[in-house]
Amino acid sequence: MWDKFLHLRQNIHLGHSEADNQHAQWLLEIGAGSTMDDSEMIQVSQSMVCANINALINRIYPGIGNTRPQDDQYFLDCIILCPRNDEMHDINEAILQQFNPNAEVHMLRSMDSVSEEDGMHHAYPAEFPQQLNAGGLPSALLCLKVGSPVILLRNLDPGEGLCNGIRMMVLNMRRMVLQYRIISKDRRFRDKVVLIPRIRLL
Repeated sequence: MWDKFLHLRQNIHLGHSEADNQHAQWLLEIGAGSTMDDSEMIQVSQSMVCANINALINRIYPGIGNTRPQDDQYFLDCIILCPRNDEMHDINEAILQQFNPNAEVHMLRSMDSVSEEDGMHHAYPAEFPQQLNAGGLPSALLCLKVGSPVILLRNLDPGEGLCNGIRMMVLNMRRMVLQYRIISKDRRFRDKVVLIPRIRLL
Protein backbone atom coordinates (compact mmCIF):
# COMPACT_ATOMS: atom_id res chain seq x y z
CA MET A 1 0.00 0.00 0.00
CA TRP A 2 1.16 3.52 -0.81
CA ASP A 3 1.36 5.72 2.27
CA LYS A 4 3.16 8.70 0.75
CA PHE A 5 1.67 11.37 -1.49
CA LEU A 6 3.82 13.18 -4.03
CA HIS A 7 2.71 16.65 -5.13
CA LEU A 8 3.73 18.06 -8.53
CA ARG A 9 4.13 21.81 -8.13
CA GLN A 10 6.86 22.79 -10.60
CA ASN A 11 6.38 23.20 -14.35
CA ILE A 12 9.60 21.83 -15.84
CA HIS A 13 8.82 23.42 -19.21
CA LEU A 14 9.23 26.89 -17.72
CA GLY A 15 12.34 28.59 -16.40
CA HIS A 16 12.71 30.06 -12.94
CA SER A 17 12.79 33.77 -13.78
CA GLU A 18 10.15 36.22 -12.60
CA ALA A 19 9.02 36.77 -16.19
CA ASP A 20 8.43 33.03 -16.62
CA ASN A 21 6.42 32.89 -13.42
CA GLN A 22 4.30 35.87 -14.47
CA HIS A 23 3.64 34.30 -17.87
CA ALA A 24 2.62 31.01 -16.23
CA GLN A 25 0.23 32.87 -13.92
CA TRP A 26 -1.23 34.76 -16.89
CA LEU A 27 -1.90 31.47 -18.71
CA LEU A 28 -3.67 30.11 -15.63
CA GLU A 29 -5.86 33.22 -15.49
CA ILE A 30 -6.77 32.77 -19.16
CA GLY A 31 -7.76 29.17 -18.46
CA ALA A 32 -9.93 30.31 -15.56
CA GLY A 33 -11.57 33.02 -17.68
CA SER A 34 -10.60 35.82 -15.29
CA THR A 35 -8.78 37.90 -17.93
CA MET A 36 -11.85 38.57 -20.10
CA ASP A 37 -13.28 42.06 -20.29
CA ASP A 38 -16.96 42.98 -20.66
CA SER A 39 -16.92 42.03 -24.35
CA GLU A 40 -15.51 38.59 -23.47
CA MET A 41 -12.23 39.40 -25.18
CA ILE A 42 -8.79 38.57 -23.76
CA GLN A 43 -6.36 41.47 -23.59
CA VAL A 44 -2.80 40.56 -24.60
CA SER A 45 0.42 42.54 -24.51
CA GLN A 46 1.23 44.53 -27.64
CA SER A 47 4.56 42.69 -27.84
CA MET A 48 2.60 39.47 -28.47
CA VAL A 49 0.61 40.83 -31.42
CA CYS A 50 1.62 39.91 -35.00
CA ALA A 51 0.08 41.55 -38.05
CA ASN A 52 -0.27 38.34 -40.06
CA ILE A 53 0.93 34.74 -40.36
CA ASN A 54 4.19 35.72 -42.07
CA ALA A 55 5.01 38.17 -39.27
CA LEU A 56 4.39 35.38 -36.73
CA ILE A 57 6.63 32.96 -38.62
CA ASN A 58 9.44 35.51 -38.94
CA ARG A 59 9.29 36.24 -35.21
CA ILE A 60 9.33 32.60 -34.08
CA TYR A 61 11.58 31.23 -36.85
CA PRO A 62 13.82 34.07 -38.07
CA GLY A 63 15.68 33.13 -41.24
CA ILE A 64 13.46 30.11 -41.96
CA GLY A 65 13.86 30.76 -45.69
CA ASN A 66 17.66 30.44 -45.66
CA THR A 67 19.00 27.75 -47.97
CA ARG A 68 21.63 26.64 -45.47
CA PRO A 69 20.46 23.99 -42.96
CA GLN A 70 19.44 25.16 -39.49
CA ASP A 71 20.91 23.48 -36.44
CA ASP A 72 18.76 21.24 -34.22
CA GLN A 73 18.50 23.79 -31.41
CA TYR A 74 16.77 26.18 -33.81
CA PHE A 75 13.76 23.83 -33.92
CA LEU A 76 14.00 22.66 -30.30
CA ASP A 77 13.77 26.14 -28.79
CA CYS A 78 10.65 27.39 -30.57
CA ILE A 79 7.24 26.10 -31.56
CA ILE A 80 3.93 27.59 -32.72
CA LEU A 81 0.82 26.20 -31.01
CA CYS A 82 -2.70 26.58 -32.40
CA PRO A 83 -6.06 26.05 -30.71
CA ARG A 84 -7.69 24.75 -33.91
CA ASN A 85 -6.52 22.27 -36.54
CA ASP A 86 -7.49 24.42 -39.54
CA GLU A 87 -5.32 27.27 -38.24
CA MET A 88 -2.48 24.81 -37.69
CA HIS A 89 -2.74 23.59 -41.30
CA ASP A 90 -2.58 27.16 -42.63
CA ILE A 91 0.53 27.98 -40.59
CA ASN A 92 2.23 24.67 -41.48
CA GLU A 93 1.60 25.33 -45.17
CA ALA A 94 3.01 28.86 -44.94
CA ILE A 95 6.13 27.64 -43.09
CA LEU A 96 6.68 24.80 -45.55
CA GLN A 97 6.57 27.22 -48.47
CA GLN A 98 9.30 29.35 -46.89
CA PHE A 99 11.43 26.49 -45.55
CA ASN A 100 14.30 25.38 -47.83
CA PRO A 101 12.74 26.88 -50.99
CA ASN A 102 14.92 24.73 -53.29
CA ALA A 103 13.64 21.44 -51.85
CA GLU A 104 10.83 19.44 -53.43
CA VAL A 105 7.49 19.19 -51.61
CA HIS A 106 6.37 15.56 -51.17
CA MET A 107 2.61 15.07 -50.85
CA LEU A 108 1.77 11.91 -48.90
CA ARG A 109 -1.88 10.86 -48.90
CA SER A 110 -3.41 8.58 -46.29
CA MET A 111 -6.03 6.99 -48.58
CA ASP A 112 -6.66 7.05 -52.32
CA SER A 113 -9.36 4.43 -52.83
CA VAL A 114 -12.64 3.16 -51.38
CA SER A 115 -12.97 -0.44 -50.21
CA GLU A 116 -14.91 -2.75 -52.51
CA GLU A 117 -16.01 -5.03 -49.66
CA ASP A 118 -19.27 -3.20 -48.94
CA GLY A 119 -20.17 -2.70 -52.61
CA MET A 120 -20.24 1.09 -52.23
CA HIS A 121 -16.97 1.85 -53.99
CA HIS A 122 -18.82 3.19 -57.06
CA ALA A 123 -20.76 5.68 -54.93
CA TYR A 124 -17.73 7.71 -53.85
CA PRO A 125 -15.03 9.27 -56.05
CA ALA A 126 -11.37 8.71 -55.12
CA GLU A 127 -11.11 12.33 -53.95
CA PHE A 128 -13.78 11.87 -51.27
CA PRO A 129 -11.75 9.87 -48.69
CA GLN A 130 -8.81 12.27 -49.18
CA GLN A 131 -10.96 15.13 -47.90
CA LEU A 132 -11.94 13.40 -44.66
CA ASN A 133 -10.15 14.76 -41.60
CA ALA A 134 -11.75 13.13 -38.57
CA GLY A 135 -10.91 14.26 -35.07
CA GLY A 136 -8.22 12.17 -33.39
CA LEU A 137 -6.79 11.01 -36.72
CA PRO A 138 -3.90 12.45 -38.74
CA SER A 139 -4.60 14.70 -41.69
CA ALA A 140 -5.45 12.90 -44.93
CA LEU A 141 -2.68 14.85 -46.69
CA LEU A 142 0.82 15.26 -45.30
CA CYS A 143 3.21 17.62 -47.11
CA LEU A 144 6.90 17.37 -46.22
CA LYS A 145 10.32 18.42 -47.44
CA VAL A 146 13.63 16.72 -46.73
CA GLY A 147 15.08 18.49 -43.71
CA SER A 148 11.75 19.70 -42.34
CA PRO A 149 11.02 19.11 -38.64
CA VAL A 150 8.05 17.04 -37.44
CA ILE A 151 6.55 16.08 -34.08
CA LEU A 152 5.44 12.53 -33.39
CA LEU A 153 1.91 12.46 -31.92
CA ARG A 154 1.71 8.78 -30.91
CA ASN A 155 3.63 6.44 -28.64
CA LEU A 156 5.02 3.99 -31.20
CA ASP A 157 8.09 2.69 -29.33
CA PRO A 158 8.97 4.74 -26.22
CA GLY A 159 11.98 2.56 -25.44
CA GLU A 160 13.54 3.63 -28.73
CA GLY A 161 12.56 7.27 -28.32
CA LEU A 162 9.44 7.15 -30.51
CA CYS A 163 7.00 8.66 -28.04
CA ASN A 164 4.37 11.38 -28.14
CA GLY A 165 5.99 14.82 -28.44
CA ILE A 166 9.42 13.76 -29.73
CA ARG A 167 10.79 15.98 -32.48
CA MET A 168 12.41 14.59 -35.59
CA MET A 169 13.86 15.74 -38.89
CA VAL A 170 12.96 14.19 -42.25
CA LEU A 171 15.88 12.44 -43.93
CA ASN A 172 14.19 10.46 -46.69
CA MET A 173 10.72 9.61 -47.94
CA ARG A 174 9.33 6.59 -49.75
CA ARG A 175 5.76 5.55 -50.49
CA MET A 176 5.48 3.14 -47.56
CA VAL A 177 8.13 4.36 -45.11
CA LEU A 178 9.65 7.59 -43.84
CA GLN A 179 13.18 7.96 -42.47
CA TYR A 180 13.79 10.44 -39.65
CA ARG A 181 16.60 11.61 -37.41
CA ILE A 182 15.58 12.31 -33.82
CA ILE A 183 16.42 15.80 -32.57
CA SER A 184 16.18 15.83 -28.81
CA LYS A 185 17.88 17.18 -25.71
CA ASP A 186 17.89 13.60 -24.40
CA ARG A 187 21.32 12.16 -25.21
CA ARG A 188 19.93 8.61 -25.33
CA PHE A 189 17.98 9.33 -28.51
CA ARG A 190 19.70 12.37 -30.04
CA ASP A 191 20.70 11.85 -33.71
CA LYS A 192 19.18 8.37 -33.76
CA VAL A 193 17.91 7.41 -37.23
CA VAL A 194 14.51 5.69 -37.26
CA LEU A 195 12.11 4.31 -39.86
CA ILE A 196 8.34 4.77 -39.52
CA PRO A 197 6.15 2.76 -41.93
CA ARG A 198 2.59 3.50 -42.96
CA ILE A 199 0.25 2.46 -40.17
CA ARG A 200 -3.39 1.44 -40.47
CA LEU A 201 -5.35 3.31 -37.80
CA LEU A 202 -8.89 2.06 -38.49
